[in-house]
Amino acid sequence: MKPIHVGLLGLGTVGGGTLTVLRRNKEEIARRAGREIRVVQAAVRDLAKARAFAGEGLDLTTDPMAVVDNAEIDIVVELIGGIEPARSLVLKAIQNGKHVVTANKALIAKHGNEIFAAAQGRGVMVAFEAAVAGGIPIIKAIREGLSANRIQWLAGIINGTTNFILSEMRDKGLAFDTVLKEAQRLGYAEADPTFDVEGVDAAHKLAILSAIAFGVPMQFDAAYIEGISKLTREDIRYAEELGYRVKLLGITKRRDDGIELRVHPTLIPEKRLIANVNGAMNAVLVNGDAVGATLYYGKGAGAEPTASAVVADLVDVTRLHTADPHHRVPHLAFQPDQLTDLKVLPMDEVATSYYLRMRALDKPGVLADITRILADLNISIDAMLQKEPAEGEKQADIIILTHVALEKHVNAAIARIEALGSIDGRVTRIRLEELN
Repeated sequence: MKPIHVGLLGLGTVGGGTLTVLRRNKEEIARRAGREIRVVQAAVRDLAKARAFAGEGLDLTTDPMAVVDNAEIDIVVELIGGIEPARSLVLKAIQNGKHVVTANKALIAKHGNEIFAAAQGRGVMVAFEAAVAGGIPIIKAIREGLSANRIQWLAGIINGTTNFILSEMRDKGLAFDTVLKEAQRLGYAEADPTFDVEGVDAAHKLAILSAIAFGVPMQFDAAYIEGISKLTREDIRYAEELGYRVKLLGITKRRDDGIELRVHPTLIPEKRLIANVNGAMNAVLVNGDAVGATLYYGKGAGAEPTASAVVADLVDVTRLHTADPHHRVPHLAFQPDQLTDLKVLPMDEVATSYYLRMRALDKPGVLADITRILADLNISIDAMLQKEPAEGEKQADIIILTHVALEKHVNAAIARIEALGSIDGRVTRIRLEELN
């Protein structure tokens, strides 16, 4: 049978890994796909560097549009990243009747609705397993493996950089800035780490997972995003004393009045499996009504783990290359005309538990003032930790864990507590999820 011809847009870390895996496991992959999958052309920035890596026999070009317009290519693999020119190239490939495989989470999160509509109209597939959690087949698991379930919620550690930083802060008692520099030295963090440490990368991935879990369009712009750059080692230590670990979680939940879509640091009970996912690893916890909670764990980045997902998509597309477009697995798990416009709820309407830390004068009546404010706003206290003042100081840390409360009530309580004359500075707030 005629091989499937593939064109790569980008031959960097993931592109190089994809080419390596396809060549190394050529026979195994062909046995699974039913025919050979052959890379015939790649668009690269540096021809000499790419030639040294790829060897002879692969057509290299510096013009990505040449790959997209190549009549011999059946599948275009977009590994450039970013929005443009990736978006224009993907849409042009679809227009040319080519299937697309991409690892570009930002592109899918922001322009997935447009891209999927174009692909549906042209009768081609867009596969994007590698866009979320690297080598973990989480999209296939939710879209196909859990298709009998009504997904209730999912929570994921879906950014390895932030998980490495938080793990190091906990294990070594170091400050955020110190660990960030180490993460950059080791290659876990970019020179500009903003997308990672401020939660944007995780929010791109969460928007994709939420759309697949609940059958809604991509709604990245509606996500609440809060990063880890303001976390202190003191809060991580206090959380540990109370039996919790701090992780940057992407959380999406189905509610009667809409869905929650939020990324933020979160306290998780230390006995939960996901609380013990450390280093640069990823994990996603999915709760379905039939199956209960299922956990997916593995490497969320890297050349070959991500290439594993890219090649799996290539195998899927190859298998279905000649299938009736109406009998393929829908891009967002649900049939396109069955997507629902569930709104993303504003953060004020989210209900969860909270960790609150405040610096207070060590004198009678302070604690009573704080608990009175919380009671006035229907916020119930679950646990409290009061630290002794350091020698010579008149202030001490008070840490409160609340039961489930509305975010807007907690915001109001924090404002009133900060206005007390006995409170020094801002109240630190970290959300808490039991995940049970």
